[in-house]
Amino acid sequence: MKLSPRDANAYFARPDASKTGLLIYGGDAMRVALKRQEFLKSLLGVNAEEEMRLTRMQAADLRRDPAMLLDAIKAVGFFPGPRAAFVEDANDNIAQILIDSLADWLPGDAQIVVSAGDLKKTSKVLKAFEAHKTAFAAAIYDNPPDRAEIERLLSEARLTPEPDAMAALTDLARALDPGDFRQTIEKITLYKLNDAGPLSSEDVVACAPTSTEAEVDDILHVVAEARAGDIGPVMSKLQGQGVNAVTLTIMAIRHFRTLYRIAANPGAPIYGVRDRDRATRQAKSWGAAKLEMALGVLTDTDLTLRSAGQHAPALALVERAFIRLAMLGAQR
Repeated sequence: MKLSPRDANAYFARPDASKTGLLIYGGDAMRVALKRQEFLKSLLGVNAEEEMRLTRMQAADLRRDPAMLLDAIKAVGFFPGPRAAFVEDANDNIAQILIDSLADWLPGDAQIVVSAGDLKKTSKVLKAFEAHKTAFAAAIYDNPPDRAEIERLLSEARLTPEPDAMAALTDLARALDPGDFRQTIEKITLYKLNDAGPLSSEDVVACAPTSTEAEVDDILHVVAEARAGDIGPVMSKLQGQGVNAVTLTIMAIRHFRTLYRIAANPGAPIYGVRDRDRATRQAKSWGAAKLEMALGVLTDTDLTLRSAGQHAPALALVERAFIRLAMLGAQR
């Protein structure tokens, strides 16, 4: 059966130990790994490996020894509790092995958990899990954690966020890689270890990483300071370094949201920027109204980059948006 993103998140948090198996797949290996870890922890508990209730195997090893998976599924454990056989980096080279194992699975056997990369709709592995009555297939998309997932992470850490802190974490989730965001949550958890009070935006500020490396900071400041003539050379440098267009747009959105927060509420905390005084000057120069317009331009650019029918050079679209913003910022 195919799980929607919403249903998948709910199932990862509360899996059914009586089901046959789960396929987790997607183009972002980090996101797939984090979801797989979340699912196995929810399914088996924290001591599964020590109690030998989890068997791990690589797809390449399984291809050389097809009996590995069925042996792991049927093995009787020494410790009570649910069991799982986990296959990593699956592809259609082991599709028949997985199909046979799903067919041979019986209640009481170890659950079959499989992770894979970005599978095509025609993938035999994907079709096997989607067609199975008691197994699931869940696609992991390259989207930042939504509010529900952030709230779950905070709940696990026993943290109660204030509204401003939740807004700050939502911005960080869009700007950071999923692994970096998890590390930030862990850092916040340690920071609040002996503090029973709610999580504040100041706490997030204290633990948030600085925005980016200096080169990306450069283009953000060039745009925010309306220096349109400098955009081309800096963008050429970023292109040579292999900076991703979507990532660059997200970082710009984050920067301009920070400026808007400063302009709309001068007393608000400033996080995620290296030079707070400079950001304050930029926010004052733009004003809240023009910053709203800038965020609209950046959001439209982000949506265009992610749309299926977009074929124009991605960095060229971003550069055009940046020039448009710089010209907007220069208006008085």
